[in-house]
Amino acid sequence: MSDYKAKFSKSALEKGDATDYKAQFPKGFLWGGAFAAHQFEGAYAQDGKGMCTPDYMPTDLSGEKRLMLKELKLDANEHYPSHVGIDHYNRYKDDIALLAEMGFKSLRTSIHWARIFPLGDELEPNEAGLQHYDDYFDELIKYGIEPVITMSHYETPVHLTETYGSWENRKLIECFERFAKTILERYKNKVKYWITFNQMNDITFIPSMAAGLIFKEGDNKYQKIYQAAHHRFVASALAIKAARKINPDFEMGMMVFANPIYPYDADPNNVLLAKSQERESVHFFSDVPLRGKYPAYAKRFFREHDVKLAIEEGDLELLEENTADYMTISYYMSSCASTNRGIQTTAGNVFTGVKNPHLEASDWGWQIDPIGLRITLNDLYDRYQKPIMITENGFGAVDKIDKNGKVNDDYRISYLKAHLEQMKEAIDDGVELIGYTMWGPIDIVSASSGEMAKRYGFVYVDLDNEGNGTLERTKKESFYWYKDVISTNGEEL
Repeated sequence: MSDYKAKFSKSALEKGDATDYKAQFPKGFLWGGAFAAHQFEGAYAQDGKGMCTPDYMPTDLSGEKRLMLKELKLDANEHYPSHVGIDHYNRYKDDIALLAEMGFKSLRTSIHWARIFPLGDELEPNEAGLQHYDDYFDELIKYGIEPVITMSHYETPVHLTETYGSWENRKLIECFERFAKTILERYKNKVKYWITFNQMNDITFIPSMAAGLIFKEGDNKYQKIYQAAHHRFVASALAIKAARKINPDFEMGMMVFANPIYPYDADPNNVLLAKSQERESVHFFSDVPLRGKYPAYAKRFFREHDVKLAIEEGDLELLEENTADYMTISYYMSSCASTNRGIQTTAGNVFTGVKNPHLEASDWGWQIDPIGLRITLNDLYDRYQKPIMITENGFGAVDKIDKNGKVNDDYRISYLKAHLEQMKEAIDDGVELIGYTMWGPIDIVSASSGEMAKRYGFVYVDLDNEGNGTLERTKKESFYWYKDVISTNGEEL
């Protein structure tokens, strides 16, 4: 076990406060967990489901075959983890009962686009797919669990990539709008909280997985990525516009992965670089859907990277008139920026960064920074003044079942506790934080590498990287800890 796993027994921030005042989570706070359909449902060809981009992504511990695809082809010698996932599609009632036992108030997950429109461009939806999610939401509601639903979480139907070139083609706006209207109308009395796209900024780091983009020799990747991003901004605005007509009580959210970037030191060049990288990697993708306008700094970036967006008449007005109601973020780590190319780097959530000498890291190199979450929440709330929900945060580790059949994951408890303490601090700072859905409460397949060995859950799943195992579920020690956290509304951490 790595040394860092024993270093989170105390609060990440020691306070010498002599008063009896304590920061508290608000009443009605949405405690829960989060999944993506393509990572846990499995049943990849069941009930009329079509193929999506992740269905062509094999287990690849380096992530290279998964993050930048050059073709869509299945290899009989490869294992494709999305095909089975953890078989949640067929086991969801038992799995939801486990979440209910922990006291979940919410569950953030996604509707698999290719289950509703198998090809993506049909005019009529697949009723079997629609009925599945009807039954699924009924099961959540039975236990008092609020669905928080992502419309598109990397599940672009492959037909849209093969036929139109995916989101680089404006045709996908029409296809997504039809999909969005279909599910908004169908589930208007079951789902209140919606998120249009998972981590909109991921299109710059993992464009194949995030948006179904396939790259050829000689492509200007910036042109391809940012044109696709524009089309997704427009599609998101159209979904929000439709939602407000279908049910004015809908809460329509957007999402980015929030990775604070610190200057490595006080060198003004490093400060400027960190600011530039944070704008490019995070703020651009939240400025447009939350402020409704392209930021001024984007003009220089587009000019320097030879990006010429095809923006049609009415697009900019649509963006301005249909901004999101709330912001959702994923937070796992922070990184540093330095103009010195010789400084050590470390791995991270879909990209690498300069190693911070003040922080420990996970077994996968992700730098552990609870205070960075407080910094991020304050930064984003100051910037947008809209409610924030943390829809991903968690700790990937190699968990083992001991000889007594138990999984002692105290390192996960310590990690999560430190982050929850900083959330309290952010609330005390004035941030309007409305929910927390921890990533992967039941072990699932890693999106970046396709492995099962990197486990996040409160519940262990008997499955290995090659797809071998019984799929039996086992409660970890963190299961009981999180149950207490929820039952006390975060008073007992």
